[in-house]
Amino acid sequence: MADMLYPLEAFIQERKANPKEGSYTNSLFGTGINKIAQKVGEEATEVIVAALGQGRDEQIGELSDLFYHTLVLMTQLGISLDDVSEELRKRHGK
Repeated sequence: MADMLYPLEAFIQERKANPKEGSYTNSLFGTGINKIAQKVGEEATEVIVAALGQGRDEQIGELSDLFYHTLVLMTQLGISLDDVSEELRKRHGK
C-alpha cells in the first residue's frame, strides 16, 4: 500500500503548492481546515456504513476515499506519512 500512498501524498502536496483550476484536491484546500476535517468525518461515517451493510467493493471504495481525504487533511496540517510512520514506530518499538 505504501507504494501508492507516498505517490498520492506527493500528488496532493504538489496540488497544494501549485493549484490547478478545476482540481477536486484544490477545491478541498479552498474550503479550509474545518471543511476538510468535516469531510474526513463524513468519509469515516461512510466507511462504517459500508462495513456494516455493504459489499466488499463498496467497503474498499469508501476506505480509499477515507485514505485520500485523510492525506488531504494531513497535508493541510503539515503532517506527512513519514511523521505518522515515525509515531507508529515509537508506539510499536521499532
